[in-house]
Parts: sequence; structure tokens; C-alpha cells
Amino acid sequence: MLAEAVRRFGPRPLIALGDRRLGYADAEQASARLAKGLLARGVAKGARVALLFPNGPDFLVAWLAASRIGAVVVPLNTFYKPRELGYVLRHADAHLLLCSARLLGNDYLERLEAFAPSLARQGAGPLFAPELPQLRAVHVWGERGGRAFARPAAELEAAGDAAGLDAAFLAAVEREVVPADPAVIIYSSGSTADPKGAVHSHGTLVRHAFQLNQFRDLRCDDRIYSPMPFFWVGGFVYSLLGGMLAGACLLCEESFEPGATLAMLERERATLALGWPHYSKALAEHPSFRSRDLSSMRAGNLYAVLPASQRPRDPELRSNSLGMTETCGPHTIDRTDVDLPERLRGSFGRAVPGVEHRIVDPATGAVLPAGASGEICVRGYSVMQGLHKQEREETFDRDGFYHTGDGGRFDAEGHLFFEARLGDLIKTAGANVAPREVEVLLESMPEVTLAYVVGLPDPSRGQNVAAALVLDPGARLDAETCRERLRKDLSAYKIPRHVFFVAKSELPFTDSGKVDKRKLVSVLEGKLRGGG
Repeated sequence: MLAEAVRRFGPRPLIALGDRRLGYADAEQASARLAKGLLARGVAKGARVALLFPNGPDFLVAWLAASRIGAVVVPLNTFYKPRELGYVLRHADAHLLLCSARLLGNDYLERLEAFAPSLARQGAGPLFAPELPQLRAVHVWGERGGRAFARPAAELEAAGDAAGLDAAFLAAVEREVVPADPAVIIYSSGSTADPKGAVHSHGTLVRHAFQLNQFRDLRCDDRIYSPMPFFWVGGFVYSLLGGMLAGACLLCEESFEPGATLAMLERERATLALGWPHYSKALAEHPSFRSRDLSSMRAGNLYAVLPASQRPRDPELRSNSLGMTETCGPHTIDRTDVDLPERLRGSFGRAVPGVEHRIVDPATGAVLPAGASGEICVRGYSVMQGLHKQEREETFDRDGFYHTGDGGRFDAEGHLFFEARLGDLIKTAGANVAPREVEVLLESMPEVTLAYVVGLPDPSRGQNVAAALVLDPGARLDAETCRERLRKDLSAYKIPRHVFFVAKSELPFTDSGKVDKRKLVSVLEGKLRGGG
């Protein structure tokens, strides 16, 4: 894919972050040098290489370098706090970590040490930290702060030259990487407290990005803005790979701030903007919005930044898509630049070619007919190879279908209507939050007797995280103190936006003594409307 992109688009711009620019040929050359450095340091095919970077040239080059020699890339969430970062590094069996030193005030080496204190006692040689038993090296882009265990990126980049590795040797290594080989382990919160790692192959990534592009209006002169991070499947497959296959340029920023983002869109002459609805709302409501020249914009789903003639008459009459990490992004899709008939309002497209679906009764597993609601099951080329450290039999049914945990129905023409999560996973502004992860930390607070976390509907973010807390008799706790404690262990998007202090008698219990979370959502919505 990279070689073909260089042949077709060589000098064209590929990625931009601030003043940093890389063209397609530049990315090939930079990743070749880093790939030889990885080989010189003993990174072999199948080794897990974790990446902790914001969207931009560093992520791109590191991903390409590891991928082209057959290493398995593990993109890490830049929001991770020490516990989350350490869990994924250990679970993924990461052999090498390539990372930024800092991002937006976050010191990643400090977070790494907080999880693995023994690293502070390690020298410049191979690492042997019991907290991360498979990790052998950390290479950092930026200041190391005197930490001996973290080696400078330049040292790794120069290692291939020092070892005398040439282009012919790199080509020989590359020829042994095939479409069936695992390429990435992408972690998503899933529906349990521990993140799950979905394994996707090289063939899946390239084929699926190509397939999805058939439903998109992408051009080689497009300049694409999307705040969706590359460490999640949407940003990685839909934005990064999709953009590269089209020969487009990706416009990146380290964080979304409406005023700065609007200035960047104007300055860079962006043509296409992708993201979640609340981004569009934030841009449109910024004081500088009306004074910005966004006449270059021609497409995308951030409708506020499009010229009036390009905006949909009714956004609900534009097709959505449904996907997840385990399916490499969308498994249903349709054109998003044409209006649907009224009968398809709110629909989520049809199956991506090559992907099969079943709707089954979640209780019995019986296959249901068109029009019946049940659990959505998926099988096909874009479905993951499996979940890391889980046996196949735990992941797929006897017919090879993956049970998504999503509820919905297909009409007679194959249009999907998504209805709800069958489990209690919270989807907030495009990010997954596992309620149990937040509940465990809330329950550890000395004042808290019971803690239940649910998602409350929000028109722009999809859902907001909300917590209902029962305190010990006589205990005192306020919402902001609660949030402040959680910030030490949780990413910002997992922190409850709404914290309700309730009596146990206010909680809706089932006959088996469990809290009915669907009813709890209604209870908390009532409190929110009443200001309680």
C-alpha cells in the first residue's frame, strides 16, 4: 500500500501537524530508516510494538516502520492514566514502547513509572521490570527528564545505519510479511471493566479501508480534518488508511479547541471535515465562526462548517453507519451525501460488501427473520482474527459469527436500524466507557456504600456518563471531590458528568436483587430535569 501510494502520489502532502509536514515519499523514507533501526535492535516479525503519540507525523512514521517489518502495532490511548496504560502494555505483551515524552501537560514517562516503579532503577540496557515482564525498551520523542530507562528516538533511528542494514535487507524482510499476518491489536473498553484487544490482519486493514472508500467522495487533492484519534479504529481505518488510499492530506492537531481549530481549518484550506456531532456544534457556536473563511470546505459530516448549499436539509435523512473495533470500523454503511426517503430516517446503511449479518434472539440464539429485533451478529473479512489472549471458541459462535451486543433489525431491503446496546456499555462522544471500571473506583471511596454508573442520553454527545451514589450513614461527599479523586485513575471522558447522591430506596431493583439499569436511567433523567 505504501509503495503504491508513493508511486502515485510521491511528492504530494500526506500529513500535517502545526509546522511539521510529510509527503508520501517523505513518509516512506523516514519509516524505512526507523524500520531498519527496529531490526537492528532485535525487533522481529510478530513482536508487539506499542505506540503512544498524538495524531501526526510521529505516529504515522512509527506505525509504518513497525508494520512494514511485520511487527504487531499496539496503538495506545493518549488519555490513559497510569493504571490503564500499564494494563494495556502488560496485556498486549508489548516488547517495545515508542512514545512522545509529553502531550498537553501529560508526562508519559512519569505515568509509566507510576505503574512500574522498578523502571526507575533500570539502566540503558534491556529492561526487566516485573510489572511489565515482556517490555525490553522504551524510546521517546522529546525530553527524557534524566530517566535512564528511556532511550532517545534518535538513537533508535541511527541504529540501522550503525548496523549496516541496507535497502536490500529491508526489502527481504518486507517480502516475508503477508496479508494474513496480524498487523494491529486495537484496544477498546468493551462491555467489561478490562479493555479488550482486537487483532486485525494486514489484509483486513487495507481491504476494509479500500472498501469503505467506495462509499465516500474522497479525492487526491482533499485536505481532511478529523479529530478522531488514530489509536481508535475510526481514526485509524476511516481517516488515516482511507485518506492514504485516496492520496489525500491529513490535517492534525494535538487537541480540539474550537477557536484554534477554526483558525487551522481556514489556514490549511481544509476541504473535508469528519467527527462527532458535538464538534460541529462547538465550532458553530464559537465567536469567531462567522468571520472565518471556510469556502474551501466541500464535504464531511461536520455540517456546520460546510457552505449552506452543501448542508443536508435534515441530517436525520442522511445514512449513518454502525461499527466497532472488533469489525475494523463500519460493518454497515451507505452514501452519506444523499438524502434518504422518509421511511429510512435514522437508518444505519446496509452491509458492507463481503460482510454477513444475522439477527438472533439474545436469549435463545435462534435466527430471526427480516423486520424482527434482536442481537446483531457479524461474519466476514473485516471481522477481527480474534481477541488477544482469548480462545476462538470464547469469541465466535459455531458458525463463525461475532455477537456484537448491539440490538437492532434489518428491513426486507437490508437496511439496518440500530436500536440499543444490549449490554450497558456507554458511548460518549465516540468513546466507549465500561461502567464497571468506574463503579469499582467509586466503591473504593470510604464514604460510598453503593455506586452505579449509566449513560444518560445527550443530543450532541450520544450519552453522558452519570453516577448514582449511596453514601454511608453520616458520610459527606460532594460531586467535585468525587470527580477529582477519579481523575487520578481515569481518562477524562470516563469521569461522570452527572453525580447523583441517592437513598438506596430510590434505586430500582429487580426481583433477583440487582439494580435495573434501564429503569435507573429513567430515574436519573427525572432528577436531571428536576434539578435534583
